[in-house]
Amino acid sequence: MASKKIELDHKDMVHDSAIDYYGKRLATASSDFTVKIVSIGAATAPSQVLATLTGHYGPVWRVAWAHPKFGTLLASCSYDGRVIIWKEDAHGHWSQAHVFADHKSSVNSIAWAPYEVGLSLACASSDGRISVITMQADGGWDTATIERAHPVGATAISWAPATALGSLSGSGELVYKLVSGGFDAVAKVWGFDNGSWKLESTLISDMHTDCVRDVAWAPVLGLAKSTIASASQDGKFIIWTKGKDGDKWEGKLMRDFGSPVWRVSWSLTGNILSVAAGENNITLWKEGSDGQWEEVMKVEP
Repeated sequence: MASKKIELDHKDMVHDSAIDYYGKRLATASSDFTVKIVSIGAATAPSQVLATLTGHYGPVWRVAWAHPKFGTLLASCSYDGRVIIWKEDAHGHWSQAHVFADHKSSVNSIAWAPYEVGLSLACASSDGRISVITMQADGGWDTATIERAHPVGATAISWAPATALGSLSGSGELVYKLVSGGFDAVAKVWGFDNGSWKLESTLISDMHTDCVRDVAWAPVLGLAKSTIASASQDGKFIIWTKGKDGDKWEGKLMRDFGSPVWRVSWSLTGNILSVAAGENNITLWKEGSDGQWEEVMKVEP
């Protein structure tokens, strides 16, 4: 299969990209203060920039598509401390549906909640706080804040799957949990309880010795354990697992790449993890039947 080149026309470095639910469009975030929406349809059709979204006053770090059941919504976060939720109308025009400007410094990471729990976006900021903004039935937005989540700055955020361990989808109670990472080299697990977010576990390890660049909670799919991957500036990535409630999280160092690990991302089935480190170093990892993780592929640039 021939690879396809996509011209983005950004004037500066691209920090993030996200493909929409249907695999038809790509959103990109850049240091040129813009977000672009690009068509990535048929292999033969040339890709084209469908929209350039302006409204940030600093580099845009991340973009994230909401589930299509809520319409066509895209969130972006920036060094300017703002989070913008963009909405596309039936004619393909984009507008700012909501601007969230409570943070005092760079918003480094954003993540939409599993659609089952509603339209909620978690935001991690250099001001040390984590915010969760939720759309209400009347179209307004509610904000819940975790103060001093990572006092020296929060860098990464990810939601737990909405279904409880061992339960079939659509049965049982919904799970409201987050994992965050910070400049403090620590990952933390938060649970929503009695109307507020509370710290459940601090995933302390002498394994991470520098900023946690990314965290990713794996989809559960009826497995008997929860799994989180964390990636750090120190070159290491760790897989954390926890059995039933009451068990402790256990961390296992997978590899030291010797250069920063930028991103960790799970496949939809939760059994393959992609790890991006250093300059163009992308590896795929899979858990064997014996519970051991191994590298199964290296992606050559």
